[in-house]
Amino acid sequence: MTLSLTVSDEVRALAPGFTHVAVEAHGLVNGPSTEESSSLLDDAARRLAVRLEGRAPHEDPHIAAWREVYTAFGSKPSRTRNSAEALAKRALTEAGLPRINLLVDVYNAISVAHLVPVGGEDIDRIQGGMRLVRATGEEDFVTVAGGEEVVEHPDAGEVVWRDDAGVTCRRWNWRQGPRTRLTEQTVSGIFLLETLTPMPPAEADQVGAELAELLEKFSPGAQITVRR
Repeated sequence: MTLSLTVSDEVRALAPGFTHVAVEAHGLVNGPSTEESSSLLDDAARRLAVRLEGRAPHEDPHIAAWREVYTAFGSKPSRTRNSAEALAKRALTEAGLPRINLLVDVYNAISVAHLVPVGGEDIDRIQGGMRLVRATGEEDFVTVAGGEEVVEHPDAGEVVWRDDAGVTCRRWNWRQGPRTRLTEQTVSGIFLLETLTPMPPAEADQVGAELAELLEKFSPGAQITVRR
């Protein structure tokens, strides 16, 4: 069954150039990071360095567009960076990118190589469809702080992804909640690549196709569809 994804009119009005590509996959095999997934991350960091040619990630036109949108809904982009910028900054440090698990490594590598925010959610942990909306401020966002589960609430007007149970990712693609994240037990996932003008839709499609190919490589036989 295809997971429902909707974008509210309020979000489309805020960012008319927004588009997303969804890669839905069933029959995935996840596990700890491997030498191969680690190499993907190292290669992505090299591709990023070539792309930036010495510039900071926020100087890339696509990341600059994300900063403008974050400012438009009241977030400070230098304090709460979109996921692609945050990963890119880590990729350029001596410590490099974190190794999380196989599936997360794969989509993080795609994000860094192309400077595109990419998120992954465990479909079996999602309740109902997923919706990109502007928050009322009353929604629940369950996260962990100091080893304890805590409930936060987004700011009114903040752009969030949510399902029927609450917020799954705050500030558009800034921080994902633990409830729906990909774990080593995940077998079905939805991967969202999010783009803004000036990235052409055709380029977004190519990035989605690259992610789908990698998922097939690491999970042979998985049923994978790419859609808008």
